[in-house]
Amino acid sequence: MSATPALWTARVILASALGIGIAVVAASRHRDAPPAIAATLAPPVAEPVSPVRQKPAPTPSPAPEAYAIKRILDTGGPIKYGAWFWNDKEVPAGRVVVTVDLEANVLSVFRAGYEVGTAAVIYGADSKPTPTGVYPVIGKDADHVSNLYDAPMPYMLRLTNDGISIHGSKVAFDAATHGCIGIPTPFARKLFGLVKLGDQVIVTRGEKLDLGQSVTAAKRT
Repeated sequence: MSATPALWTARVILASALGIGIAVVAASRHRDAPPAIAATLAPPVAEPVSPVRQKPAPTPSPAPEAYAIKRILDTGGPIKYGAWFWNDKEVPAGRVVVTVDLEANVLSVFRAGYEVGTAAVIYGADSKPTPTGVYPVIGKDADHVSNLYDAPMPYMLRLTNDGISIHGSKVAFDAATHGCIGIPTPFARKLFGLVKLGDQVIVTRGEKLDLGQSVTAAKRT
């Protein structure tokens, strides 16, 4: 009995086994990698943002109201030292403004734009000059006595914290003060009764006022 058929059969079986193994190995080597699964990501959700509120534009302040001169008292000419005039008849109520012209030696008081009083004044000597500027009345004392000079200062209207004021005084050509504005005492009494705390006093040197003119420094702020 020949061994060839049996050997062939064994080779076939071996070959078949090897073929299967090779096929398995080959298939294993050539297997495609599984397709990557793309991650489906939801877009990020933005947090709600509060709306930015625009601040309203500031309302512009109204233009300051001019203080127009509506009447000037007739004094018949320059006011002499010691003289004064007062006439508030039929003058409407309104804001009070006092002006002082050191060059003309004159004080005027206006109510609602009407001059109701005016008088000659004396003021500070060269060594203690009266300052110019715009001052609110910050104090009133009908019976004031100066603690610096031990002198009566009746119907005092204080303008500054360092002692400058308007008060009753002897008003004469050769008289002067230590910086205050002196006016005839009877006139000072009337002025004291009209002026309130906070009313403006405008002290200038040589600034004249005419009828219809506006007092620039007296504009309401």
